[in-house]
Amino acid sequence: MQPRIPRPTVIAAIIVAITLVTLAGILLPAFWYELFDRRDPGRVALAVAGTGAVAALYGRLLWLNLMRRTAPGHRFGLAAIVAVCWALPALLGTGGGWGNALVVHAGLIAIVLPMRQAIGATAAATVLTPVYGLVLGLPGPTLLYEVTGIPMAAFSGYVTVWFFHVVQELREARAELARSAVGEERLRFARDLHDVLGHSLQAVALRAEVAERYLERDPGRVRKELTEIQTVARDSVRDVREIVRGYRATSLRTELDGMSAVLRAAGISCAAPEISPELPAHVHEPLGWVAREAATNVLRHSSATWCVITVAADAARVRVEISNDGAARRSAGEAGSGLAGLAERIAAAGGEFSAGPVGDGTFRVAAAVPAGPGGDT
Repeated sequence: MQPRIPRPTVIAAIIVAITLVTLAGILLPAFWYELFDRRDPGRVALAVAGTGAVAALYGRLLWLNLMRRTAPGHRFGLAAIVAVCWALPALLGTGGGWGNALVVHAGLIAIVLPMRQAIGATAAATVLTPVYGLVLGLPGPTLLYEVTGIPMAAFSGYVTVWFFHVVQELREARAELARSAVGEERLRFARDLHDVLGHSLQAVALRAEVAERYLERDPGRVRKELTEIQTVARDSVRDVREIVRGYRATSLRTELDGMSAVLRAAGISCAAPEISPELPAHVHEPLGWVAREAATNVLRHSSATWCVITVAADAARVRVEISNDGAARRSAGEAGSGLAGLAERIAAAGGEFSAGPVGDGTFRVAAAVPAGPGGDT
């Protein structure tokens, strides 16, 4: 199964933490050398102060750019990191691995600077850093490491931030698609309601006007018009009830087709199952409510990437099971609203209902109603 995607702030914090751990690993040999070989308190204090300032500023700049809080002043922070990283080998010497500090800043180049400036800055750093290393007397393997490491670190930093922003935009697009799908359903309901009530109310108004005209001249015509008004009103009430109950004719196939279409529009893999045309009429409404509520839960309360729907029928009962890989972390209030009402509907139909996580991040909703006429309520 695919793991749930954490919130953007959580992902950003993880990226910053991993990056700082990586930088600590690059400078760990130099710290080891200062602590256990040279054992000079002044040099150790300078190393701690310099690397601590670099780590704090590096993490701050990375976090702000991940959160899209870019600013022109960030380039001065990058310049300060470069200055400290270049000063450490000069002040503490190149022994013990301080030459590695010359590549620490590379990961921020393509993050802080615009693309064209980043390309130029990366090229300049790739050329100037080995030259500075030669001045400091770094060995050949270290210089080769810097020549290859600087462009690779710059590219890695750019790709990391780019992927983070792509994932964030996909989450936003998925949420927008879900909102659009719900909005389309509301518009469809509004159109059906308008078509029914608009025509019926217009007919009632016209017949009431006719009855008013013949009020004094033809009482028989008035009684006829009033009878027609009553008939139209009753038909309108029946039509509205049918719309609210299930868009005039509730069909489990229609509900599951609509559910799968809405979930696919939200970026969730879902296929409508094959349904026998011989299902009893009374099972469509309660199981249709199961499909609607399950779709709502997947869209609102989960980070699912797939949803599987199964329908099974035998002589005793008809069962619908809907599973997804986005078991949501629900509060007590969320768990007790829609699903509780759904359980009451299925119980009223003489069926059985269950919903909850089943392990491995999977959430399952299952409902079964009697196949016989006794289940029609």
